[in-house]
Amino acid sequence: MKTIQSENRICQNCKKGFTVEPEDFNFYEKMKVPSPTFCPDCRFQRRLLFRNNRVFYRRECAMCKRSMLSVYHKDKPYTIYCRDCWLSDKWDPMEYGREYDFSKNFFEQFLELQKAVPRASMYQTNFVSSEYCNYGKDFKECYLLFGGSHNERIYFSNQVFDSKDSMDLAFSDKIEFSYSLFECQRANKLFFSQYSNDCVDSMYLTDCRNCMSCFGCVGLINKQYYIFNKLYTKEEYIKFVKKNQGSYKQHLENTKRLNELKLSLPHRYARIYKSVNSDGDDASELRNTHLAFSSREVENSKFLFFCRFGSKESYDVIFLGFNSELVYENCHAFGGNNTAFGVRNFNNQNARYNEECHECKNIFGCEGLRKKSYCVLNKEYTKEEYEVLMPQILKHMNDMPYVDKKGKTYKYGEFFPNELSPFAYNETIAQEYFTLTKEDALEKGYEWRGEEIRNYKIDIQTEDLPDNIEDVSDDIFNKVITCSHKGKCKEQCTEAFKITNEELKFYRRMNLPLPRLCPNCRNYQLLGLRNPLHLWERKCMKKGCSNEFKTSYAPDRPEIVYCENCYKQEVY
Repeated sequence: MKTIQSENRICQNCKKGFTVEPEDFNFYEKMKVPSPTFCPDCRFQRRLLFRNNRVFYRRECAMCKRSMLSVYHKDKPYTIYCRDCWLSDKWDPMEYGREYDFSKNFFEQFLELQKAVPRASMYQTNFVSSEYCNYGKDFKECYLLFGGSHNERIYFSNQVFDSKDSMDLAFSDKIEFSYSLFECQRANKLFFSQYSNDCVDSMYLTDCRNCMSCFGCVGLINKQYYIFNKLYTKEEYIKFVKKNQGSYKQHLENTKRLNELKLSLPHRYARIYKSVNSDGDDASELRNTHLAFSSREVENSKFLFFCRFGSKESYDVIFLGFNSELVYENCHAFGGNNTAFGVRNFNNQNARYNEECHECKNIFGCEGLRKKSYCVLNKEYTKEEYEVLMPQILKHMNDMPYVDKKGKTYKYGEFFPNELSPFAYNETIAQEYFTLTKEDALEKGYEWRGEEIRNYKIDIQTEDLPDNIEDVSDDIFNKVITCSHKGKCKEQCTEAFKITNEELKFYRRMNLPLPRLCPNCRNYQLLGLRNPLHLWERKCMKKGCSNEFKTSYAPDRPEIVYCENCYKQEVY
């Protein structure tokens, strides 16, 4: 039996080298697809281009004519239905089916289908009083929440699950009465913290577990009344916290002290827990899985971001879950088996190059189908006809590839070209993980959405906000406040924001200072707490230890990085 060797390739997008390993070739053989011509980072960026979380436009449903919010700008050539109309039986996506045209390349034909088949304005399932939210299920009285499920009264947040009465959360689960958290779980009254689980009534924590009444701490477990990793009496702790809450200036000082403490203490090489033969970061319950970030309960997979709930044998996927298996190059998929090159597909089997298709089998190049089989470009065939047609289409895709405006070639085995994304680069979450300027984006061939004309009048400059929440009066309600970034950042800045009634009640109740950034910029600050979605080969920095590992801490970073054993000995 011939031994498969690793191969070095040059990415046709960024022109940098990458390696295809023997186990990668084995996976591609299972999927019956060629090996990729884009490197892992460029493949990731390309998929992100097809997800717009938070840029909304007001428009009219093309069916019922009611006013609605939509992720699609009015100048896009799509028919947009409100969610209720799109899910109804008042229209049939099969009516838009067409014969495969062997005189045109496949991606041109798919683009024509994309423009014809109606699209859902937003991605909302069982939302109650949560109009300004997207990509979620079972939201009640939420506002500007993007991604997650089973949440109530969650504001200004991103990928949150099973949480209540909290604001400014990102990638967190089971949170109550908390604020400004990143990658935290099972917390109550926890503020300005990251990577901390099972913590209560605490502030400014990093990598802490099962702590109560702690302030400004790093790496603590089962502790109480600690301030910047030093033990105090209950009375001393209460006095300190009372003095150090409510003020924005003091918040900046607390954050500075916490960051200094983090640099003085060792860091675990990676936040991977309960896993076997796996690497990545912010992950748990992995088995034989590599380069997995913010993922859980995954087996035999690689190149993952936010993949959860029992997925297996999958490569190059983002936002994947619910027992998916044999999935390749997908953006936002739940369930299914043997699927590749898709966007927002649920429970499909034996599917390639589909968008918004649910519970289908043996489909190729389809848009918006539900419970259909043996379809190509939304046209249904017999099983025998489908099996004859498919080899012809795959050959045609290789013989007549799509070439984009930057000269990149797309044959069978490539994800959708970025020119088929319905969004501009700065409307998508690609901007969150691969931040570009307008000039850089246009030079690379991406579309860029120009700023909308803003007709509001600024009522309060950021620098004029009261420093302490105790000094904020009720007339702050609905006043237009400048974001301190003033649109000069690359963080989808809205340039201004308002403080709502419920929001102010929360800040007062929790004794928190008013924010100085708009919700979009605050989201970027939380995401900035994440290490790069990349791994480097390094050695343990503890003297006398020669253990090697893969870590998301780049070699030139200032943190002290230990292997797992040395970290446990030092910190636990």
